[in-house]
Amino acid sequence: MLRLAAICASVLALSAATACVNPRTQAATAQALNDAASEIDGLKGDVAQVQSDLDSLRQVVAHQDTVISRLAALNNVPR
Repeated sequence: MLRLAAICASVLALSAATACVNPRTQAATAQALNDAASEIDGLKGDVAQVQSDLDSLRQVVAHQDTVISRLAALNNVPR
């Protein structure tokens, strides 16, 4: 019984010690997480812009391919 009480007291003391975290550390961690979230949002925007640019370039290349094919056909150039 005494051993069980000692174990319970040890667990309680350990829990109490870990519950007391420095508020500055918590604030710094929260700020770092907010900064990371902001950076991730920025990267998502960058990826969306790159995808849009890529889609636009694909359209341009497709148009140029069509123009080249028509010019080749008009000049009897085998393709």
